[in-house]
Amino acid sequence: MFRLGFIINPLAGLGGRVGLKGSDGLAAEALALGARPESAARARACLEVLLPFRDQIALHTGAGPMGEDLARELGFSLASVTPVDEQTTPDDTRRVAAAVQAQDVDLLVFAGGDGTARDVYSAVGERLPVLGIPAGVKIHSGVYAITPRHAGEVVAMLLRGELVDVKEAAVMDIDEEAFRAGVVRARRYGEMLVPEEGHFVQGVKSGGVESEPLVLADIAADVVESMEDDRLYLVGSGTTCAAVMQHLGLSNTLLGIDAVLAGHLLAADLSEQGILELLDRHPKASVVLTIIGGQGHVLGRGNQQLSPRVIRRLGRDNLLIIATKTKLKGLGGRPLLVDTGDTLLDRELSHYARVITGYRDRVLYALGFDAEPMPKR
Repeated sequence: MFRLGFIINPLAGLGGRVGLKGSDGLAAEALALGARPESAARARACLEVLLPFRDQIALHTGAGPMGEDLARELGFSLASVTPVDEQTTPDDTRRVAAAVQAQDVDLLVFAGGDGTARDVYSAVGERLPVLGIPAGVKIHSGVYAITPRHAGEVVAMLLRGELVDVKEAAVMDIDEEAFRAGVVRARRYGEMLVPEEGHFVQGVKSGGVESEPLVLADIAADVVESMEDDRLYLVGSGTTCAAVMQHLGLSNTLLGIDAVLAGHLLAADLSEQGILELLDRHPKASVVLTIIGGQGHVLGRGNQQLSPRVIRRLGRDNLLIIATKTKLKGLGGRPLLVDTGDTLLDRELSHYARVITGYRDRVLYALGFDAEPMPKR
């Protein structure tokens, strides 16, 4: 099941049609002037795109007008509903966003404007991919889809197993009081991770075919640049992982697991026991993985040294998956697979993972045997 967070700010956009140039703190005034809530209608346009897939989506949302009412009306399965105040406030948005993140959702979609984006950002930061449905007066932030239906289409692409890039996008807002006085004063509050339509970027030949040596170099550069000196890195099997070792100037075990610390080879061709002993000394650790075998296995084929005990010690968030987009597209929408020998762990690992596909280039892709891609419409 795809775990989708969904939040509607029912007051977003109220000030626009009555000329208030925003709704922050002015919802009551906007309603008194005859404003009518419209954010639910815009959120509906997004969810209607996903109606053919609703049996495959577990929705996590806020009570009543913050998502529950619309979800029930459209027949979506509700996995969790966070209580909110009768008269919703920004605190409710922040509370629901935090609760949704705690449910380990794959993506959070929210309807609102720049004020809503700020509230979501304050709750989840860059820890969770998000996508905004434009429903506010002010839409300066880069986290919003072009239209509500476009937001739904991006999610549908992700569910069908198509490549969906993940980028950092700015959360912006303006000073509404200054704006009403004719002064535009924008401020950048931070960045959130946002899915967008997949496309080839660096290292591309004409015809949309990747140049593998260039892309492998890009992937390796991204991984090495992000390495922390005080973190142990286990580098897995395969030629894609070998590119990381080559970039570091280190020899590697093509069909084994090597350990790197502060840019130096700490140990080579490790066994499960050897890895566990290293983790005792270096609990802050990550593992670099790629696709092994023609069926998309990430764990359980050629890297059995990464046993359930090892993976549990590392934690899901410390699995760094790298792959070219060509290899991902070659899977035809099938998910990446895990077969650790521990069924419960396999299920715990199932989610939409961020896969490094180039330099500062990532996609969201289904990982795990129970994260089957959606049927095409």
